[in-house]
This record gives sequence, C-alpha cells and structure tokens, in this order.
Amino acid sequence: MMKKIVLTTLALIMMSTSASFAAGSAEEPPKQDWSFSGIFGTYDRGALQRGLKVYREVCSACHSLDRVAFRNLADFGYNEEQLKSIASEYVITDGPDEEGEMFERAGRPSDYFPAPYPNVNAAKAANGVAPPDLSLITKARHGGADYVYGILTGYEAAPDGHHLASGQYWNKYMSGHVIAMPAPLTDELVEYTDGTPMSLEQYARDVSHFLTWAAEPELERRKKYGIAALIFLCLFACIMYGVKKKIWADVKH
Repeated sequence: MMKKIVLTTLALIMMSTSASFAAGSAEEPPKQDWSFSGIFGTYDRGALQRGLKVYREVCSACHSLDRVAFRNLADFGYNEEQLKSIASEYVITDGPDEEGEMFERAGRPSDYFPAPYPNVNAAKAANGVAPPDLSLITKARHGGADYVYGILTGYEAAPDGHHLASGQYWNKYMSGHVIAMPAPLTDELVEYTDGTPMSLEQYARDVSHFLTWAAEPELERRKKYGIAALIFLCLFACIMYGVKKKIWADVKH
C-alpha cells in the first residue's frame, strides 16, 4: 500500500513538472523605481489620485475593492466634501428598511467600494472566471507592484505554434503565459488633467501604485514608527553603554 502511495505521488509530481515545462516559465516583470520603496519611501499623492481614477474608470468594471472605504481616500489629500462627492457617485444597496425590504441609496464616506457583481457566480457568468478582488493583490502576488505593472504591460501576440482558445490572451509575464483577462489598458484611455503622459505604461504604474496603497495603507506610518524605534534603541544603547562604563570604571581587572 505504501509503495503504491509513493509511486502515485511521484507520478503526480512528474506530471506537474512536465506541465510546467510545457507551459513555459514567465519572464520576470521589469523592476520599477517606486517612491514607496526603501526604509524612507512614501506614497506619491499624485500617482495615488491618478491610480484611483484608472481603477474607477477601467478596473472597477470587473474587479472589486472590498477592503477600501471611501473615507480611506483621505490619505490622498481629499477633504471631507471631496470624499462625500466621490462616494455619492456610487449606488449602495442597503437595508432592510422598516418593511424588511432592501433599498438603494447614494454612497457615503463610511461605505466601502461596491463590487461590480452581486456574487461570485454572476462574476463567473459574465467573465468565464471570477475576477479577483484587488484589495490585497500586491500582497498576494510575488513581486507586488512590479507584478501588477508587468501583467498590465505584458500583453503581446502569441508566438507561432501556440494556439489560444476563445477568451484566452498571451501575456509574457503571466505564469504559463495564458491569461483570461483581455488587455484592459491602452494609450489615451483615461484622461489626466495634471499633464501626466496618458500612456499605457503610465496608467499601469499609477494603478499599481494605488493598489499597493490599498493593500498596505499603513506603510508610511509603519516606516515612521520603525525609524523612531531604531533611533530610540540607538540612543538607549549609547546611554546604557555609558552607564556600564560608569559602574565598572573603578573595577580593577
């Protein structure tokens, strides 16, 4: 019995390995220079606002952002009136009311971004597969923001000899290269009013920046507290070294 289990396990491993070689390994997404990288890194408010615009006008048609509330956008520099204005553009299903019925109302800053589909099955029916929620996408994928940027810019024609079924697309940065999502971004797709180039690459950078914030909104605070803690520990170490020298100064060796 044990021998049979071992042989079966080895066969499954070999089949998995063969499938991986057959699919081909994805290229490593290009490394980007992000303002939030490094111990002193911070988010670029302009990039965050532009990334939010790309998400709202393009990505939100299929992808949810379940963990982000409109009030969280205060991190971008929006004031209360601006937050109310953004939230009011969305229709929120609420309830039940006094008669036990659900109803719709305009969004409030305390609401979370509504999902584009009422449930997973509806998302599958509309897309073939359920598009993932983007709240933690940069945490859930190796490479983080670089991965998201790579996927958004990695679409190209399939090489000769590779047949794609209906609803499949070739992406050089996708594991196995085949992806179910059509290329969502093109040049001049979203209008920027701050003079930033309206190119596919810029859209990809901005929305990757925004999604990094969505997954880790506390990044700047965490770094600030971490730096403060390191400074305190260094000062404390110096003080304790001085105390140690004072205490043992009269001790003869």
